[in-house]
Amino acid sequence: MADLLIRVATADDVAAAGALTAEAYHSDGLIDDADEYREELLDAERRAHEATLLVALVPVGSDAASMALVGTITLAPAGCSYAEIAEPGEFEVRMLAVAPEARRRGIAEALTRAAMREAVTLGAGRVVLSTLEAMTTAHRLYRRLGFAAEPERDWHHEGVALRVYAWDVPAGPGIRVETAVWRPREVRDVDGWRVGISGGFTRRANSVVALAEPDDVPGCIDEVERIYAEAGQPPIFRVCAQSMPEDLDDLLRARGYRDVAHTLVMVRGDLEEFAGAETDLDPDSDRDEPDGTSSGIAAVRYLPADRPDEAWLSVWLADRAARPVDRALAESVVTGARAAFVSALAGGTTVGVIRAAFAQDWVGLACLTVEPSVRGRGIGRALTRDALRVAATGGTRRAFLQVEESNEAAIALYEGLGFTPAERYHYRQR
Repeated sequence: MADLLIRVATADDVAAAGALTAEAYHSDGLIDDADEYREELLDAERRAHEATLLVALVPVGSDAASMALVGTITLAPAGCSYAEIAEPGEFEVRMLAVAPEARRRGIAEALTRAAMREAVTLGAGRVVLSTLEAMTTAHRLYRRLGFAAEPERDWHHEGVALRVYAWDVPAGPGIRVETAVWRPREVRDVDGWRVGISGGFTRRANSVVALAEPDDVPGCIDEVERIYAEAGQPPIFRVCAQSMPEDLDDLLRARGYRDVAHTLVMVRGDLEEFAGAETDLDPDSDRDEPDGTSSGIAAVRYLPADRPDEAWLSVWLADRAARPVDRALAESVVTGARAAFVSALAGGTTVGVIRAAFAQDWVGLACLTVEPSVRGRGIGRALTRDALRVAATGGTRRAFLQVEESNEAAIALYEGLGFTPAERYHYRQR
């Protein structure tokens, strides 16, 4: 659903989330008015305090500022009172509920996916859940999302049979592979920290990757700040699970660095299905629109190249028109690693682009851009598939990409292509 908003519950959401959960369980015949469990379902305030309570909202009528709560899910860490089966390192999905009038709109799936992403953000290694044996539709959903049945953990509660499903957070490429596919123009070493300098073009190419633990951390931060001041740029650190020292985030916060750009690393293995496949072609891209007008787009061709041409760069950089971009600088960043540059052409004009860069046995996808006039026609999806085809045909078997957590449309596109969250990071910027 394009208009669906999922977020961690605010104080204003809590009462409605509890009422909806109880209503959904009652509608499904899982409780009656006299059931003691109803009080626990209603108590969403305690869930929000002890666990992570997510809610789904949709606009009411034409007023985008007015939102109705239509679903909720709880993500409980092992050891909290809501975790019935979670073991150390696991988070448990509990109390998934969708308003009866809002069902069959993909809300349950969206909430479950959001819980999976949140679990990655919280550092989970695995997500588990229990489901009633009779809920076969739910079982199909969980399997489609990558959960696997764990019959050895199935259990009973008051005579009710419950099946256990688990999703293992996949291995990501790691920070060394991620940085290898997007190389800064200049790298300086500060006692094991890699300081990227690329004229301020993208945070990825202008940030510190802390791959070692210096003896004098405050002194190294001082040196980083001196280097960036000399370059006329703000100091930026990438902070992730592999950053060293472990308390780097706290140290930077204490020095006044702000928290920006929370980003998911999403991965997909098993690219064999794309190997040797024909390039994507959209024979219906010149179809008439529902209002009777013509889309005006000829059939789209997807062409790979080993370097970006002027048209590829123009389409990609047009999305960054808010501030001037040095074209030569941008080109030097995207060509700093071995890569394929795929273009979507309609009527001889480039209308979309994507980059596929290679490191070890991974391909990293980036730069996906589609001209505004042709968005919503599947070109972004086709470009991504074609980049995977190029990679798989060349023998690469695993893919990853990075997407800001706020970019819900892009995340939905990648999820639809089989990508799942594996890691997350953010930046600290002065």
